[in-house]
Amino acid sequence: MRHALQRIRGVDRGTPEPVRRAYRRDGSLSSVERTARFCERVADYNATVHRTTPDDLAARIEAVCAAHGATRLAGTIEGLDDAALGPRELDALDGVVTGCALGIAETGTIVLDGGAASGRRALTLVPDLHLCVVHEEQIVASVPDAVQQLAEAARAGRPITLVSGPSATSDIELDRVEGVHGPRRLEVLVVAPAPRA
Repeated sequence: MRHALQRIRGVDRGTPEPVRRAYRRDGSLSSVERTARFCERVADYNATVHRTTPDDLAARIEAVCAAHGATRLAGTIEGLDDAALGPRELDALDGVVTGCALGIAETGTIVLDGGAASGRRALTLVPDLHLCVVHEEQIVASVPDAVQQLAEAARAGRPITLVSGPSATSDIELDRVEGVHGPRRLEVLVVAPAPRA
């Protein structure tokens, strides 16, 4: 064994090739196209998408909560709080309402970064229902675009969670099981920009 390790250590490894950083980005999509693709891909993951405006957002949140019978809520949206809630209290909630860091059009992914809008990680992983508010201007075209924008959160050591639909997995017989490690139901409210005055 010692001789094998000595031979491995003696191998000339040469100079490694530099890592290529020319990631594919899709800057050709307009904001309307990015939003449409995001909504389509989110729906492909069995999440429900609601298009709304800033003026109608509160009413739409109320309507979605009423449709699910959700009255015990926490979250990062104004009027809701979660700071003192532990895992048992979070589990007893009907749902949470949060914002996000961004959305990715190409994959229909919502990115939570542990910031003020996203909230702490347990908030969005324990309750069974997650209402997530995504503003159209937060939607980027591709994963490399998202990674570039998440650099500050990564440097700060905040948890970054990528959400592509409700929590789901398959058992050994390939039976789909939902809600094992996250919300069983995901409702995404996509908010159009406020009209310019």
